[in-house]
Amino acid sequence: MENIFPKLPIANWIDSIIEWLVNHFEPVFEGASTVVESFVDGIVSGLGVIPSFILMIIVGLIAWKVCNWKISLFTIIGLFLIDNLGYWSNMLDTIALVIISVGISIILGIPIGIWASQSETVSKVVTPLLDFMQTMPAFVYLLPAIFFFNIGVVPGVVASVIFAMPPTIRLTILGIKQVPNELIEATEAFGSTTAQKLIKVQFPIALPTIMAGINQSIMLALSMVVIASMVGAPGLGADVYRAVTQLQTGTGFEAGLAIVIIAIILDRITQNIGKKKTGGEM
Repeated sequence: MENIFPKLPIANWIDSIIEWLVNHFEPVFEGASTVVESFVDGIVSGLGVIPSFILMIIVGLIAWKVCNWKISLFTIIGLFLIDNLGYWSNMLDTIALVIISVGISIILGIPIGIWASQSETVSKVVTPLLDFMQTMPAFVYLLPAIFFFNIGVVPGVVASVIFAMPPTIRLTILGIKQVPNELIEATEAFGSTTAQKLIKVQFPIALPTIMAGINQSIMLALSMVVIASMVGAPGLGADVYRAVTQLQTGTGFEAGLAIVIIAIILDRITQNIGKKKTGGEM
């Protein structure tokens, strides 16, 4: 059955917008690409200078301090296994991609979440955008990112940021809105400004919820490493993707296991940071 109405040229509109952006803002995209690549290379180089066994001990001590000795032991054994399997260098690439992606998500996401928590109008605009960002297939983000930033780690970072940022924004909004009204009224009674109320009362109380959002962003960024590898991003995702294309089940399982270990370590540490700061039980 033929459609009564002609098809809307949405694809053509999107292509025209992307072409216009590329033609008019190419220097901006090139500059941003250079900055992101420099940060990624700097993190990889900085971590690469540290001998693997020393880095294992450092991360293990952090896990012990933030979590407990069981997580610390798992961290050291897990990192040793990754090194033993020969994925240490690729693990550093993956960690760099996740750090940059989550860092950008935090820098952009928390202020947006705070703004939306203070303004119903902003919240009504941001909420459908977050729905769009979370439900759109992650592969779609790679297409414009390739046009803007070419093949490499930068499109992977951009796609990871778009995919991983919503939980940070959502839980920042939720955490600040859940602060008891009695506390808000008390601070207002003492003549606190909006900034003082936010910094001294709302943000500290909302911190565990905000940390939960950051934790989810880390997990989502890690889930993007395989997709990012399809556009040239290095790391463990490239090993998984290569194994899939070459039907190397064992190699794919090894690289996937390394990603799981990193995910568990980062998950436990970030979960407990919020509890530690608020005096929660470990």
